Amino acid sequence: MNFDKEVDARGLNCPLPILRAKKMLAEMVSGQVVRVVATDPGSVKDFQAFARQTGNELLQQGEMADKSFEFFLKRK
Repeated sequence: MNFDKEVDARGLNCPLPILRAKKMLAEMVSGQVVRVVATDPGSVKDFQAFARQTGNELLQQGEMADKSFEFFLKRK
């Protein structure tokens, strides 16, 4: 998937992956996509809730081969 910005949140625990993504999204314009990579298993539910609460769209999420998680969020 194509993306405009990337946040590497590997090794960070909740709520830091969300906070880093939120900061990046604030710097972006509507329609841009950020890719977030995190290792915290709790981030899966966190990013789903974050998208619902903020109106940003969670386009895709998944687990990668190295056991990290990948999220694509579209700025509202």
